[in-house]
Amino acid sequence: MARSPEKRGVPHGAGVRGRLLSLLPALLLVIGLLIGLFTPRAVRPDAVLATAMISGAALLPLWGTVLIGVGACAGFLGLMVDFDALRDATAYSELASLVAIAAFAVFFNRLLDRRAHQLTQVRSVAETAQLAVLHPIPRHLGHVTLESLYLAAAAEARIGGDLYEAIRTPHGVRLLIGDVRGKGLLAMQAAAMLLSAFREAAHDAPDLPHLACRLETSVSRNASKTPEVPGSEIVERFATALLAEIPDDEPVVRTVTCGHPPPLLLHRGEVRELEPASPSPPLNLGDLVSDGYHVDLTPFHPGDQLLLYTDGVTETRDRSGAFYPLAERVRSWSGETPHQLLGHLHRDLIAYSGGALDDDIAALVARRRPSL
Repeated sequence: MARSPEKRGVPHGAGVRGRLLSLLPALLLVIGLLIGLFTPRAVRPDAVLATAMISGAALLPLWGTVLIGVGACAGFLGLMVDFDALRDATAYSELASLVAIAAFAVFFNRLLDRRAHQLTQVRSVAETAQLAVLHPIPRHLGHVTLESLYLAAAAEARIGGDLYEAIRTPHGVRLLIGDVRGKGLLAMQAAAMLLSAFREAAHDAPDLPHLACRLETSVSRNASKTPEVPGSEIVERFATALLAEIPDDEPVVRTVTCGHPPPLLLHRGEVRELEPASPSPPLNLGDLVSDGYHVDLTPFHPGDQLLLYTDGVTETRDRSGAFYPLAERVRSWSGETPHQLLGHLHRDLIAYSGGALDDDIAALVARRRPSL
């Protein structure tokens, strides 16, 4: 389970597959030598030996690549001695080709290693940038216990538009979860702006409708400042968002939904989807709001939990194409702590998708603690 963006899921069995693949070059080397020993002289093993060296360059560190190359060339030279082919010009030509391929394999291995190092650096910068945007959520804010989860869809694309925040204010604990349309740096820029606006406005906005209006203004202003790029989706930028408020002195939770998936309420083993009575459009589409933002009020007693999530959770598919049944899966974990619940969700999403997540995933759990 992950509390912050630097953690992500690793598909189950990936380490085992990696170890098995690392044995492939040695296996090909042995097969090539056996072909040379136990087949007619007309059957040449050099193609298999060359494949062993190239696969070693892609799958092994430098020392492994060198060992495979030396082993292939030495083995072929041994076959020349065994078959009394030291005066065979064709055999020397094949040996020279294997030596050249071994040298290329070492060069190719170094090139791949340099590219991998560059990718690691880029990913590190991306993770640092997103950590600066998505601050770690405190585990306790007043009477509320919190836990967060972020899973990137791919190791190379850890920057995205999914976001969450929790702030203790004079009005209680206020929560935000959202999803900016798009991916990459533009989406992260919009997410950073939205989070900054929420962190500022959450303290002094008198209620959730006013807070939603402040966020709508910030998102619209940011979108209008972004230069229009032909063929891009920048002009269509919007963000779904869900705002929640858990007051200190009332056993309720107030929510405002702006085009976002409804949260789940976990109460005494039951799971209920809190469908909004009058949902609002996503942020930056505020012109479609005619009667203001509607607040939904739901009982929220000590021990109850609220699960907020982005659509990457419910749109996760298994191999047959079926969507992830979130409410059904969460029901069996409703008695767990927020940390344990998101741990189960993390592992279950990875297993359900076969380790192939198609979208970034963010989730936030808030549990009301008994009054002290």
